[in-house]
Amino acid sequence: MMHAMMERMGMTAPTTGMPGTMGAPSAMPTGMNMMMVPRCTVTMEKCPGGMKLTCACEDKVACGMVQSLCTMLAGGLCSCCLVLNGMTVCCCNLTMGLCKCEMTEEGCTITCTSGDKACCAMIQACCDCCTSMMKAGCTCCVMMNGMPVCCGC
Repeated sequence: MMHAMMERMGMTAPTTGMPGTMGAPSAMPTGMNMMMVPRCTVTMEKCPGGMKLTCACEDKVACGMVQSLCTMLAGGLCSCCLVLNGMTVCCCNLTMGLCKCEMTEEGCTITCTSGDKACCAMIQACCDCCTSMMKAGCTCCVMMNGMPVCCGC
């Protein structure tokens, strides 16, 4: 009974070597969930109604990966996390506008806009904040639905 419950909960229990007995649950992790994020040049600029974010990669493999990730994750939450020396300094969740992804030859362009004046001002303030932090040495990690799409400065 305990073994069946543990299986349903995703736990594994190694046997002690005797048939029909169950040992203590293993404390060893089964593996890490890691992904290599493409290194790109990230640029941001204000546009009418919001901001335009561009991820451009020199490497064709990285470019293809950025485009695949953007295609799979398009339509969800777009975020920009700025990191300095491994610590998150600022994270802008662009929930106040509509974000659209377009593929380019070097990667992709994400345009976040809103018809509301206050929301447009917030998006453009995020653009100013992120641009200033990148100029000061931060790395920008662009995420869609919480999944990193590209990182760069």
